[in-house]
Amino acid sequence: MNIFRRILKVGQAEAHSAINHLEDPIKLTEQGIRDMRLDLDKALHALAEVKALTIRTQRELGQQQDAASQYERKAVLLLQKAQRDELESNEADRLAAEALNKKEQAEQQVRNLTTEKKKYDESVLKLEHNINSLKSNISQWENELRTLKARMKVSSATKTMNKQLAKIDTSSTVSMLERMKEKVEQEEALAQSYGEIAAEPKSVDDEIDKALGDDKVETSQKLQELKQKLGINSNTP
Repeated sequence: MNIFRRILKVGQAEAHSAINHLEDPIKLTEQGIRDMRLDLDKALHALAEVKALTIRTQRELGQQQDAASQYERKAVLLLQKAQRDELESNEADRLAAEALNKKEQAEQQVRNLTTEKKKYDESVLKLEHNINSLKSNISQWENELRTLKARMKVSSATKTMNKQLAKIDTSSTVSMLERMKEKVEQEEALAQSYGEIAAEPKSVDDEIDKALGDDKVETSQKLQELKQKLGINSNTP
């Protein structure tokens, strides 16, 4: 059983990991805003329907109030006609009673409609509160979305830059620069070597002259002195 539990936990962990990789904060936020807008549309539609019921109920309420007043006025008129002997007393009483009965029915309708209208008014207040709350949330999250998009751009650019920097092998770059420095130094040494070779004597005579150096000049001077002693003109061919 422990093995199965461990396998289940591993599976759950992998599932959560897959979900986390699939989650895009920008897309999820946009979807959340769209869902709230759908809720707002539904709430506005419901508000319109409830307000329509309120208006109709108010209209019916006014009609029933007028009817109650009219039935009461009719009952009074019937009784007054009976007093003036314009209508039989029994008939006036019967009709007046019917009018009063109609008045009571109208008043009962007024009470019922008043109760209904109160419920509709309360529903309107709740719906308006929900609508204002939804509008506020939508506005807030639209601002949050703009901020998230900006932050995502910055983080994406930073991540890309860091990835590029991570790919740069600093040690290999330094090694390459050291090799270039060594190559330049080697070229300089080689140029100096060729210069020294160029300065070396090109023949045996050159080597002799180089070896004699100042001795050659001294020998020539001594020869001139000897010729002078012997009276030999050095300009004589």
